[in-house]
Order: sequence, then C-alpha cells, then structure tokens
Amino acid sequence: MTSAAPAATGSRPTAPAPKVRDPWFDNAKMTLVVLVVIGHAWTLLPLFSGDQGSGTAKLVDGWAYHFLYAWHIPAFVIVTGYLSRSFEYTRARMTSLLTTVALPYVVFEGLLVWFRHEFGGVEFERIWANPHWPMWYLSALFFWRLATPVFTRLPAKVVVATAISLAAGLFATDTLDNARILGLLPFFVLGLKMHEGHWNLIRSRRARWYGFAVLLLMAVAARWAGDLLETEWFYYRTRYDALDPDNLRAFVIRMGMLLSGLVGAFAFFAVVPRTRTWFSAMGGATLVVYLYHGFVVLGAEFLGYKGWAADHWPVSLVLTTLAAVALALVLAWQPVSSRLNVLVDPVGSFQRARRRRRDRDPSSA
Repeated sequence: MTSAAPAATGSRPTAPAPKVRDPWFDNAKMTLVVLVVIGHAWTLLPLFSGDQGSGTAKLVDGWAYHFLYAWHIPAFVIVTGYLSRSFEYTRARMTSLLTTVALPYVVFEGLLVWFRHEFGGVEFERIWANPHWPMWYLSALFFWRLATPVFTRLPAKVVVATAISLAAGLFATDTLDNARILGLLPFFVLGLKMHEGHWNLIRSRRARWYGFAVLLLMAVAARWAGDLLETEWFYYRTRYDALDPDNLRAFVIRMGMLLSGLVGAFAFFAVVPRTRTWFSAMGGATLVVYLYHGFVVLGAEFLGYKGWAADHWPVSLVLTTLAAVALALVLAWQPVSSRLNVLVDPVGSFQRARRRRRDRDPSSA
C-alpha cells in the first residue's frame, strides 16, 4: 500500500467543505414566498375593492384567498422555526440578528412609509412601532429568534406556545405587531421541535398522496370559509373583542385556525418536490423577494389597478396571479437578487465587497 505523501511544511490549512443546501427546503421556501406574493397581489382583486366587482368575482377571489391563507403563512413560519433552531445568546448570533433582521426592518419600514406617503398620500404617526404591511414578519422573526433558546429548553413547548396564542387574542395589540408574534407562535415553536426524522416522514412517497388529498379537501372547504368567518381571522392580528363578543367561541375559532394551519402546512410539505432544479437555486433569495415585492403591489394599487381589475374579471384574476409569480421569480433571479441584497443585508454586503477588494489587491489589506 502506497503511503500518502506528507503535507508540505507551512502549507495553508484546507478550507472546510461548503455546506450542501437541501433542495427540498429551497423548493419549499421559494414556493412559499411565491405564494406570499400571490396572496398580497390578490388584495388588488374585486374581493378587496369595496363595492366594485360582481358577487361571483368576490366569491371566487375569496374562495382562493381563504384557501391560501388557511395554511401558507403557518407553513412559512414552521420553516422559519426549523431554520432558527441553532440560535443562541452568543455575541456572533446576536450581532447577526441585529444586522440581518433588525437593520433591514428599520431600512425597509422607513422606505415603505416614505413610498406610501409620496405616491399614495398615506399619513403615518407611529413609524417603526407599528409595522406596516408586509413588515410584520421581520418584527416577528426578531422576537421569535430571541425566544428560541427559551423554547428549545422548555418541556411541552408546543402546548405552552398554543396556550400563549389562545390567550393573546384577549390582550395583544398592534405595537410591533405583537398580536401576530404571539398568535403564530405555535407554528414557530413546532418548527423548533422538528427534526430530520419528522421531515423524512412527511416527505415520504405515501405522504405525498395524502398531502394532495388534504389540500384538495381544504380547497373545497374554503368555499364556505367566507360565510363562516371574517377574513381577519386568518391574519392573527386582531383581538377577539373586535371579531366576536363571545370569548369562548373566539377561543374555538382560533384553535380551529391553528389546527387547519397545521394540517394544511404538513400537506403542503408532503407535496413539495425533493429534486434540485433551477427553482431550488432561488431558495436563497426569499427575503429579497419578500422585502421588495410590496413596493410593486402598492405601486399597482396607487396606479388604479384595483379599479381595472374589478372591471376586467376574471382576466384580472389570471393576470394578477401570473404577474405575481413572474415578479417573485425575477426578484429571486441571481443577477437581480444579488444587487437588491445590498439593502437586505447591508453589513454583510459591505463585508463581502471588502473581502473581494482584498482578494484582488492583497496590498490593500
């Protein structure tokens, strides 16, 4: 047997192999952010156009909207929780939390307020204290991450989080969107609890067929969701007393929303493909898509798209959906997302640019 040649004296240590991304998670993340863009774009349709639009248009739009909102945000939050499991109160993690979550929140919240004021004539009083659509997610992510080390060590963590969610409807407010932070907490904590064995079970071939069946049943049931519940229930942002005077009935409704979100999320996970494609490569740009798409949707609203959509249904439903998908794909496209990422991660972008300059010109170090 030939022995290996000894390493050269003074040679540089071998760099660790880059971590291989799981295409399933990239597929799931990218699909979910596409659905987020679709859901936000659908607010331009007759369902949200006041007295405009026919009853049929509002029925169909509401049917699709309620089906989507029953599970896609819960699924998004579960994945967020799973990918947050390693957070601890270390200097590096806390610095990362501030630079990749808190700082983008400050930047994009300010930009959205300016955009809505300049182009929509909207006046605001509580800038940054009350997240403006769709910035609630960064506010929630910040506090969920801070709570992660506590919940990872807590027994019966999902039960505790569910109790908090049920109680939050009694007292939560819109300050930093704490109603959503607490209302959606069970999905985040469930993500913290998930491990590879759970995901393998959900992603099995048999589970895929169950997933399709469950989503189909939920799509059918969504036909009557608008008759039974106000759309506001799907957002987890409003106190019970503004939606239902009976707290017991409100508890039951919130619990039903949590269960339907859980079932729908797992059904979605079961049908997500595991293969790596061009679509998977976009999974690393989901925050870019999330933070930038709101300007386009708001811009369309300020330009009067709602009125046009109400007058041109059902063409507007198809066109709005296709445009939302195209917008998400363009924003996630590497030549675009790499440039837009400067505002999403300003500190990291600056550090990467400095490293590239140093690599090109070592004497500048």
